[in-house]
Amino acid sequence: MSPSTPQPPEVLLLRPLLPSFDAALSGKFRFVKTWESPLPLHDYLAQRAASIRVLLCSSLQPVPPDVIDRLPALKLIVGSSVGLDHIDLAACRRLGIAVTNAGSVFTDDTADYAVGLLIDVLRHISASDRYVRQGFWPLMGDYPFSSKLSGKRVGIVGLGSIGSAIAKRLEAFGCPILYHSRTMKQSVSYKYFANVCDLASESDILIISCALTDETFHIIDKKVMLALGKHGVIINVGRGPLIDEKELVKCLMQGEIGGAGLDVFENEPVVPEELFKMDNVVLSGHSAVLTPESFHDLLELITANLEAFFSNKPLASPVAL
Repeated sequence: MSPSTPQPPEVLLLRPLLPSFDAALSGKFRFVKTWESPLPLHDYLAQRAASIRVLLCSSLQPVPPDVIDRLPALKLIVGSSVGLDHIDLAACRRLGIAVTNAGSVFTDDTADYAVGLLIDVLRHISASDRYVRQGFWPLMGDYPFSSKLSGKRVGIVGLGSIGSAIAKRLEAFGCPILYHSRTMKQSVSYKYFANVCDLASESDILIISCALTDETFHIIDKKVMLALGKHGVIINVGRGPLIDEKELVKCLMQGEIGGAGLDVFENEPVVPEELFKMDNVVLSGHSAVLTPESFHDLLELITANLEAFFSNKPLASPVAL
């Protein structure tokens, strides 16, 4: 590159990108890779602080206030997930730092996955698969009856983009939709509940798709589980700490709820071992969004947000702080 050629704009990274993302973006932006420095993070940030205006991060890397405070020139944090519980949004609000997220990129995949988990839990597809593979069918006869989905009352906790997409899919199964959100949605006719316990008491199924905040931490507690009842099913495609996991395990072991489909956990990647032996529980490793299609769209959205910022144009997926 000749001295007269403009340098690509700098973007701070706290951990490596996916190789495909790095390859696609590195020609347009100059990544400042903190892990390549032998210096402690805070010392390295202090050296580079004056030139860092943008931070690109994933949900796997917390962005706490002590990092934000060491970047006085920071004007934008580009998030690669829908949830932003790993970013100190209060600090961003206070310092006038804009934040973007994945917008609706993961909506369809997550909604599809939630319905898939629900069908699996109710119809015991994974459990029946294990039964057949282990040779039990000719020895012990047909697998026990499962439960139908059609007509079940579905309570959705968090009727945002993902929750709305889940509701639309389950309407096709003839499921009455109920919901809890921070506010009532005037655009839908679903029955609204201001209290999650009341929602649970009128639902056969609870699907958790809200954001994780201080207010929603353990929003699904033992009281909610008992209100759902011994035939009730919980599906979580939001964040693990939305559910009191210890109480969930106890309720499942004691038969106080009927089953669960879990894509997220409180202390990932650690999963309570008690769940491994339960045929009424379906587990997956935070996989709802992992499709090539969604990651292609995510790369395009991240690129659009970065290019918009450095061109002084409106951001593609800004978050209201």
